[in-house]
Amino acid sequence: MALDGFNFDDPNWTPAKSDLADEELQVNESAGLEGYPVEQLMKFVLVRRFVVQQTGKGKIDHHQCFTVVGDGNGMVGLGMGTDTEPTHASNKSHIAAIKNMDYVDRFENRTIWTEMSGKFRSTQIKMRPRPMGFGLRCQPILHQVLKAAGIKDISAKIWGSRNPIMIMQGVLQMLQGGHNPLGFGNGIGGKGKRLTKGIGMRSKFQVERERGRRLHDFRK
Repeated sequence: MALDGFNFDDPNWTPAKSDLADEELQVNESAGLEGYPVEQLMKFVLVRRFVVQQTGKGKIDHHQCFTVVGDGNGMVGLGMGTDTEPTHASNKSHIAAIKNMDYVDRFENRTIWTEMSGKFRSTQIKMRPRPMGFGLRCQPILHQVLKAAGIKDISAKIWGSRNPIMIMQGVLQMLQGGHNPLGFGNGIGGKGKRLTKGIGMRSKFQVERERGRRLHDFRK
């Protein structure tokens, strides 16, 4: 007990790590956001599906869930969770979405700044800003993601594959500036191009110029 920092003289001492099981922990504690109003965030379960993993011991069944969360004011994130139980998969995706939340810059806090077009694998997305009161006239998956991000007036069109997983990842790649984590792949789970090999560490100014936005240090 002494090794864990237990103080016999302090009646208000609490352990740093909970003895509860993972599924019994609060969402904000699991996401490392103690004190953050997680219950006020919008939550939309976009896709639930049943997947099978083939191993040497046979087929292992899993439930997979994709969830998007946002505060309706520019912060939005997408998370995926996989588990043998559907409830646990939903909780995992919720926590992952909170951890992946990032800022979306908006014009007049209601629409995008300019016409945008992008391609994610075989899905092509084109979005256009619209005047006030136009609403969200787009595909249902896009509607949920844009609503969570706080975008209110937009029109969008999708060509190619209508796979909902491709759509949700493609639209967030377009909306979230600096979606390409530096030195950690292409931002969507694939390998990154080693164009900066041998250059060395970049300065904060160079990183800001490449990502198109300022960097803020939230470490305490």
